[in-house]
Amino acid sequence: MYRGRVDMWLWVLHRITGLGVLLFLIVHIVDTALIGWGPQLYNKAMRLYAHPLFRVGEVLLFAAVTYHALNGLRVILIDFWPAATRFRKELALTVALAFLVIFVPVAILMVREILV
Repeated sequence: MYRGRVDMWLWVLHRITGLGVLLFLIVHIVDTALIGWGPQLYNKAMRLYAHPLFRVGEVLLFAAVTYHALNGLRVILIDFWPAATRFRKELALTVALAFLVIFVPVAILMVREILV
């Protein structure tokens, strides 16, 4: 029905961000479990997260969580209020604008801290 249209791309991005957040949760569970093998191993893993590559990953994680949450609210609205399908484009634009308003200032702060 909406092959190649905005709704499909929102769906694809929702799935990708969901998988990204899931991957982060798995890594977080594993790194937290490292404390069971001693504080040295745990501290070594925590130092690894200070690397700039991981810091950029934090920015991407914030982007994924923010988009996933906002688009999830759009999906909930459409699921519980079927008449909202008439406003699909407006809702998509609202998600995009809300994402930018939330993400950009926080990303600037996060990237500035990486560069310092």
